[in-house]
Amino acid sequence: MIARELLNICDQISPFETQESWDNSGLIIGDLDAEISQIVLSLEADKTAIDNLPNNAALIAHHPLIFSPLKSLNFAAYPALFIRDLIAKNATLIAMHTNFDKSCLNKFITKHILRVEKFYCEGFACVWEANANFAAIAQLAKTAFGGIRSIVAPSAQRQICRRVAFCCGSGGGLIGEIECDALITGDVKYHDAIKAKALGIGAIDAGHYETERFFGEALRRELKEKGIDAIIAPSQNPFSDGTR
Repeated sequence: MIARELLNICDQISPFETQESWDNSGLIIGDLDAEISQIVLSLEADKTAIDNLPNNAALIAHHPLIFSPLKSLNFAAYPALFIRDLIAKNATLIAMHTNFDKSCLNKFITKHILRVEKFYCEGFACVWEANANFAAIAQLAKTAFGGIRSIVAPSAQRQICRRVAFCCGSGGGLIGEIECDALITGDVKYHDAIKAKALGIGAIDAGHYETERFFGEALRRELKEKGIDAIIAPSQNPFSDGTR
């Protein structure tokens, strides 16, 4: 397979034209006519993924390595130090970010990780009728994602959550934009929390990495349906508790 064919398949799975205007999904590095030796999936194009990448391979990452135009390539700085290594390996780098969130990732996590069978999509978010106590919703998120970073409790009138929404990554901006009693996401910022408190909406921050680390699993499933094999590179949370 050549890189152009792989890029076209990625576009069929999640059309790049559906990405947000600020995003940079699509081909990041590479030659569209290059032969690909292997396909590797990773949440990030980071040092671990790149160091273990075979020569002439394609790395499909969730987050784009290049978000804004570069004015220079200082190989001691980020992201140029990774760009240099990818070029040295004759690698192809493709990003599937907000387009994949919309078409696949939030649905995959809602169904296979949160174990919700019936839901509908509203933009980025997956929404379902829960009719459950907020404490049960929080426990659902804790079990699915391995913990909770922070919680904004809903108002007394919303302690029984009729409608719950999920959005992986930085979904705090959806507070007040979609109709729900509780939102499960990552990266709930201070001002998002203030807004949630004012509106009486429950907000559960389960972490950006924690809610997106299923990217490789979700994309491998989509590629397999098209007869394409891929391996998942281990991803690491950039945050630690400071003890190791």
